[in-house]
Amino acid sequence: MIASSRSPLTWVVHLSVALLVILWTLPTAGLLISSLRDKDQLAVSGWWTSLADSTQNLVFRAPGPDTQVEKDGKFVIAGNVLEGGAGEVAAFGSSSLKPGDFEPGQTADLNGGEKLTVQVDGSYEIVSDTAMEGTRGQRIFYQATVPSRFTFDNYREVFAAAGIGASFINSLTVAIPSTIIPILVAAFAAYALAWMKFPGRAILVAVVVGLLVVPLQMSLIPLLKLYNGVGMFLGVPAKTYVGIWLAHMGFGLPLAIYLLRNYMVGLPREIMESARVDGASDFDIFVKIILPLSFPALASFAIFQFLWTWNDLLVAMVFLGAGNEELVLTGRLVNLLGSRGGNWEILTASAFVTIIVPLIVFFSLQRFLVRGLLAGSVK
Repeated sequence: MIASSRSPLTWVVHLSVALLVILWTLPTAGLLISSLRDKDQLAVSGWWTSLADSTQNLVFRAPGPDTQVEKDGKFVIAGNVLEGGAGEVAAFGSSSLKPGDFEPGQTADLNGGEKLTVQVDGSYEIVSDTAMEGTRGQRIFYQATVPSRFTFDNYREVFAAAGIGASFINSLTVAIPSTIIPILVAAFAAYALAWMKFPGRAILVAVVVGLLVVPLQMSLIPLLKLYNGVGMFLGVPAKTYVGIWLAHMGFGLPLAIYLLRNYMVGLPREIMESARVDGASDFDIFVKIILPLSFPALASFAIFQFLWTWNDLLVAMVFLGAGNEELVLTGRLVNLLGSRGGNWEILTASAFVTIIVPLIVFFSLQRFLVRGLLAGSVK
């Protein structure tokens, strides 16, 4: 009896796939964790530290001298540097250069003869023999061990103040019709090129294949001029959703027709011939037989087209505009990078909002992806 064993090449393939999955999953997981973290913790530590307590250098400004009270012949300002939050003080100091000079419970000498004491629980006292003067309170620098905090406040701020909500709706308004319309048009064209005999069919197939290699940037401006000319002739405004739907349809049709035709050609001829014998027309065959059998190819193209239109910025800026009301999600994220590039909590939450919808679409339809792509490649 010969024992079966896996070849080394099989293990190499499995390890390579596992490595690729990890490389693609880690950034997404890191983005999600960062978007849910407290903004103060996010600014000072990486997402990989989110499951453990972190030590942070923080600063707290005590109330002004007008809050001091006299106690046993001394003037005292008291409070808590943690302001009721969770955590413990690991060390403190009176200078930003030396925030860990003193351990909790020790006393630090401040300018003006005042003395500062900070306890582990964050409670502090500033004590002076004479009445303290001035308008601003003393700054207390300290190191605190703070447990990780997760919150949805970042998302609330994004949708409320950053304009992401309106841009999210704009992207959906662009992406959904720009995915459905090319599928409808390409399905009819693919059936005709696959099963209907007419003069010039081979030439049309060659033209479709040739259009696959035409760069978008080369055809964008001529297409915009043509659209504006037609719009002026018909009296239609230039910057509308119809324009961007038509643009995405034009750019997506070659791939859609090519993909769907390859799939439809591989369907059994006997089914169509039996339907014709029963008196079915081409339209009946297309609607009742071809479309249900072609769902894997339709889903494959839907994934590609939706990801393309959702992540697109160039076509949206050209055909829809860059105004605050028309800006799509990718454009809004670019603006946030410029105006609020230091607010990591805003950027991470906004970035995850931009990818959550494509992730849902991909994982919902991914089982059809390989079947649709490989259709027609093996006979």
